[in-house]
Amino acid sequence: MATSPFLNRIRRELSLGGYSLRTEKTYLHWIKRFIRFHRLRHPADMGAPEVRRFLTWLAADYHVAVNTQKTALHALAFMYHKVLNIELGELDFHRANQYRRLPVVLTQAEVALILKQLDERNRLIFSLLYGSGLRITECLRLRVQDIGFNDGSVTVRNGKGNKDRKTMLSQRLHGMLHRQIESALSIQQADNLKGVGPSLPYAIGKKYPNAYRQPAWMFVFPSVSLCKHPVTGAG
Repeated sequence: MATSPFLNRIRRELSLGGYSLRTEKTYLHWIKRFIRFHRLRHPADMGAPEVRRFLTWLAADYHVAVNTQKTALHALAFMYHKVLNIELGELDFHRANQYRRLPVVLTQAEVALILKQLDERNRLIFSLLYGSGLRITECLRLRVQDIGFNDGSVTVRNGKGNKDRKTMLSQRLHGMLHRQIESALSIQQADNLKGVGPSLPYAIGKKYPNAYRQPAWMFVFPSVSLCKHPVTGAG
């Protein structure tokens, strides 16, 4: 099912719509679950009754959380509205129960205790998550050019909702960040000798073929090994 033309068509529509890779994976997961739930029937041969039955099953029998059911609904709505051009109309399905729970928030002392147990690289990552309000994927996608030492800022590109934003950078992290960037740039130089480098967004790689050699495009937290691009498959 993973290589079916229909699922590839959905991937293409998600990509054209500017959806993140994480959203693409999540939507495809729920679309596959929907198809399996209905014994591998093609979605084009189904419609609102089958969607209603699936969403009701998620809440009544599978006991998913409210947001999980909403995500499944959004995935199926995208498939029917954007890919199959089929209007689902009013679904009127059984909705998951909303439970009110107090959030668990760590104290500053607890955060400091956790950070002491980490090596410098991971301590820097968790400090950015905690101090700059970054999501883990946003932090791991940071490039050298996104770090503003002069104005104490971090630029997040293509964050939630496919939006850019700026957030604060603690001066306490400058030293660790400088050391991490130096380490990342040494990895980039070694990779460049092999003719490879960091992946580039959109069509920048085609417009500027040697941009992967520029320090500004290097990831602050590079992978420990070479890997293929998740979309293009390029090495």
